[in-house]
Amino acid sequence: MTGRRWDMGASRRVGRVFARRPAAPDAPAFDLVASGKLDGALIDWAYYRDGRRDTRDGNYVDALQRARRGDGYVWIGLFQPNEHQLAVIGQEFGLHPLALEDATEAHQRPKLERYGDTLFAVLKTVRYVPHDDLTASSEVVESGEVMVFCGPGFVITVRHGDHGELAGLRQLLEEKPKRLAAGPGAVLHAIADHVVDSYLAVADAVQADIDQIEIEMFSPRGWRHIDRVYQLKREVLELKRAVAPLTGPMRALATLRHPMIADETRDYFRDVDDHLLRVKEQVISFDELLSSILQAGLAQVQVSENEDMRRISAWVAIIAVPTLIAGVYGMNFENMPILTTSYGYYVVLGVMLVACTVLYRLFRKNNWL
Repeated sequence: MTGRRWDMGASRRVGRVFARRPAAPDAPAFDLVASGKLDGALIDWAYYRDGRRDTRDGNYVDALQRARRGDGYVWIGLFQPNEHQLAVIGQEFGLHPLALEDATEAHQRPKLERYGDTLFAVLKTVRYVPHDDLTASSEVVESGEVMVFCGPGFVITVRHGDHGELAGLRQLLEEKPKRLAAGPGAVLHAIADHVVDSYLAVADAVQADIDQIEIEMFSPRGWRHIDRVYQLKREVLELKRAVAPLTGPMRALATLRHPMIADETRDYFRDVDDHLLRVKEQVISFDELLSSILQAGLAQVQVSENEDMRRISAWVAIIAVPTLIAGVYGMNFENMPILTTSYGYYVVLGVMLVACTVLYRLFRKNNWL
């Protein structure tokens, strides 16, 4: 039964591949914007020539034809497009069906794949969630994704998640035409640099939370905050899942010989790779530090339990003395010392009080009470 389900799934996957076969390069372009096929998903698009946004006309078809002739490139920004919208984009630009499937389903691991002259990169975006007080249910790190198709004459960005907007990044790049003039690879670098910079900001904010929880854990009764350590450790793991897998793709972009990556852009990727390694080391140190804090908290729990047991044992020992004396004199014997004297009751009480006082002072001296 299991093998049969696998065969059926494989058949459907092969069927989708052939159904989404890219159009021929010389297929006539149609206006994606005017047709409304990208309504609800299209954030912005622009045609760039010599590093500057060409605003002479807003005709998508003309811009795409000029980009295909090698005169500039088109940058399209999408937000959570559905399968049909991505299929339209894939047919227009000849994108690989497997890459389109990854872009549709999201929740992908950071990676870099090469399909002919097209690069497909997946980057995890992260955002620090502000909070007044860290609790056992606080969400500290929120993650999303940015997928980038980078090919001859085009850059397509697909964003998933309510953060990681690229509109501000596009505006910053448009103020630096020299960078945009380096081609689609420059846009890919800017996005990667933007994402890694957000890692640095989130790591600094998480560092502040770790410092706070460390102070609380080593305060009196700090082990009561141990659930916060677990929660923060889970959030650091979310950050680690975004940072650690990206080191391989970023190292590849820093050394990759590809038509989309100019030599000067490759140098910039090395700088991003250096920043990423720094964040990775920082996140790994977070995980190790939280593990140490957690172990210290568990040790505090054991110490606290031992102290409670010593206090209980000390009080039991103190109470056992008058209980023993009262038990002895409660036996029904006639010949017992000072049993028939008028002062016997007070003598026994005095002995009890002296014995209890001696034991109490002894336990206090040994820090049992």
